[in-house]
Amino acid sequence: MIRWALIFDVDGVVADTETLNARASVLMMRQLYDTEVQPEEYREFVGTGDERYVEGVAEKHDVSIDTEAAVERRKQNFFELLDERPLPAMPGVMAIVQAARVSADVGLAIATSGNADKQFPVIEGTGLKLEWFDAVITGDDVTEKKPDPRVYLVTAEKLGIAPERCIVFEDAPAGVASAKAAGMTCVAVTSSVDADRLADADLVVDTLAEVSLAKLRGMALSR
Repeated sequence: MIRWALIFDVDGVVADTETLNARASVLMMRQLYDTEVQPEEYREFVGTGDERYVEGVAEKHDVSIDTEAAVERRKQNFFELLDERPLPAMPGVMAIVQAARVSADVGLAIATSGNADKQFPVIEGTGLKLEWFDAVITGDDVTEKKPDPRVYLVTAEKLGIAPERCIVFEDAPAGVASAKAAGMTCVAVTSSVDADRLADADLVVDTLAEVSLAKLRGMALSR
């Protein structure tokens, strides 16, 4: 019987996609709007969803964009970069997932603000299988994006697990805020931003290799 659950964000948690996301976006701004931006400008918009990610930097440069076209070109650039070099799973991810798969009391889920057509190839490119997860929720399934808690509340509902029995893995301030607003425990990884920007998480680690399934179980069931 499932008593608790682990919920993974994708970008920066399952795979280190944030560098590719930024590079793809820089190319998009150059290609579509003849505007030069810097990769680090995208850091504050990590985890906010594909649309807000491209809009945020454009607004800073007073560039009016066609959001749908910008997201599509960024996605094309992303896949071209990904084809050049597929991304492995982040340290500790595969070990946690494999341990959870043979444990009867824990559910597994993916919850991302990104769109499925971009996120699924990233997930499966790491060696993870979508069928290993009891719930997979993407930005296509919710209208409200992180930091709104909706994506995590929908995931908990699909799992049939109370939010307080869910542990979320995140890498961005917006994701941490989303998880905490949903009433969940949050473990944040410093793959995308510095630890001080993740201070609202219950635990901050450099990689998920630092935590065991036993430790995570204790965190989930002690609430």
